[in-house]
Amino acid sequence: MRIVYGGDSFLNDQTMRDLCHKALTVRPDAELIELDATNTDQYAFDEAVSPSLLSDTAVVHITNLQNADDKLGEAMIAYCKQACANPSESSIVICQHEGGNKGKRLIDKLTHAGAGKEDIPDLKKPEAKLNFTISQFERHNRRVEPQAAQQLVDVLGEHTGELAAMCNQLCFDFDDNPISLNRVNQYLTANAQVTGFALADTALAGRTADAIIMMRSAIEQGTAPIALIGALASKLRGIAKAAAVKSGTISTAEAGMPSWMLKRIKLAGWTSAGLSTCIQTLAWADEQSKTNGGDPVYALERSIECIASKGR
Repeated sequence: MRIVYGGDSFLNDQTMRDLCHKALTVRPDAELIELDATNTDQYAFDEAVSPSLLSDTAVVHITNLQNADDKLGEAMIAYCKQACANPSESSIVICQHEGGNKGKRLIDKLTHAGAGKEDIPDLKKPEAKLNFTISQFERHNRRVEPQAAQQLVDVLGEHTGELAAMCNQLCFDFDDNPISLNRVNQYLTANAQVTGFALADTALAGRTADAIIMMRSAIEQGTAPIALIGALASKLRGIAKAAAVKSGTISTAEAGMPSWMLKRIKLAGWTSAGLSTCIQTLAWADEQSKTNGGDPVYALERSIECIASKGR
C-alpha cells in the first residue's frame, strides 16, 4: 500500500498516475479500480481488493483518503497488514490524501502497518518550482538550460499543470537537447511577461532606443503597460537581492533565487542611489497606469531611460 500525501495538487495527481502505471506494469493482468473514500464503505473496499472473475489481483486507486470513515479505515489497516505479509498475491492499493491534519491518525496507523508514504512538495518556493520544471524534462530523458527553465517558472510557475504541459510540448516538438531559452520564448511570445522580460533585459543592457521601440510595439499589439512595468520591477528586485547577497546583508537562501541566477546579474555601474531612483520612477509609472488621466506610455519611457542609465 502507498499513500500520496498533500503538496501541490498537480504533482500529487502526477505521482499517483506514475505509481498506478508502475503497478500495472508489474501486474499487467491486474484490474484498475478507482474508489473515492468519501463515499466508499468497508464492503466496497474488501470487494475491490479481493479476486474477481477478471483478475486475481487489482490495482486499487483511492482518492480523498482524508474522508475515509472509521470502518473503511479499519478495513484498510487490516488489509495493509495482510498485504505486507504476502505481497506477491495481494492487490496493490494506492491512496491519495489532500494534505492537512484531517485523517492524519489513519495515515499514522497505515504507515505503522507497513504502508509507504510519499510526501509531495508544495512547490511554493522558487527553487522547488525550478527543480520541478527540470524534472519534467528529465521524465523525457531531456535536459533544459537553467535560463530556459527559469523563464518557464517566471511565466507559468503559478500554474503547475500549464507548466508541465509546456515542458511536455517542448520535448515533443523539438529535438534540441538541452532545450534553450530561445526555444522556450518561441512558445511564449504571446505572453506579456516574456515580452516584459525581453524589454527589461534590453533596458538593463543600456539600449534605450531599442527598449522604447519594443515597449511601444508591445503596447500597440495589446500588451497592458502594467504587465511591462511588472517585468521591469521584477528585474530591479533581482538586482537589489543580488546586491544584498554580495554585501552580506542577506543570504542566498533569503534572496529566494537560485545561486546561478544571482551570479548572472550584473551589478557593475549600479549604486544604491541609482537603484532607488529607478524603483521610485517605476512606482510613479505604476501609479500612472492605474490612474484616470495618467500617461503610462510616457511614464514607461521615462522608466526605461532611467533604468538604461542605471538611475543617473
